Amino acid sequence: MVILVKDVMSSPVLTIDSKKTSQDAGKLMRKHRKGFLVVVEKNNPVGVISESDLIEQIVSKNFKASGIKIEKMMKEPVVAIDPEDDILAASRKMKENNIHRLPVVSNGKVVGVISLTDIARTSPEMLDLLEYRLKMKEKPLEIKEKIALGICDSCDNYSEDLENAGNEWLCESCREERES
Repeated sequence: MVILVKDVMSSPVLTIDSKKTSQDAGKLMRKHRKGFLVVVEKNNPVGVISESDLIEQIVSKNFKASGIKIEKMMKEPVVAIDPEDDILAASRKMKENNIHRLPVVSNGKVVGVISLTDIARTSPEMLDLLEYRLKMKEKPLEIKEKIALGICDSCDNYSEDLENAGNEWLCESCREERES
């Protein structure tokens, strides 16, 4: 069963004009208890801003929030998804762009937001995977085996002689190719 973005997205979307200040963004986030805003100009999405952006770009640098315009600190261009796309496409797009939320845009207008949490709620198995991923981040990766069998990260061929080379498992051919 295919689950579409429009089936799990949150709506309506909190937006903020790009000419407003980061203080305005913080107040809006606090008022609505949301950590993400879509930045608009004439109702068209031009960027996004999250609570972590405010912390990273304003608080940690001890800048005055009322003096920094949203347009100077927003993330752009907007990485968005169509409401008719499936949630697998949304999760892939989030992974590729290392983000946790996507504006949902239809005909140039923001109609919703989809987050990793929205996707995880669709399936208990997804929650298990997210929990496992979080646990993996807590501990540094430890490689116990020198040689393994599986799929080569470079050529995608099966090999019974994979060796780890700089965070990649490579077959003998790919290792030789990299060494030359």
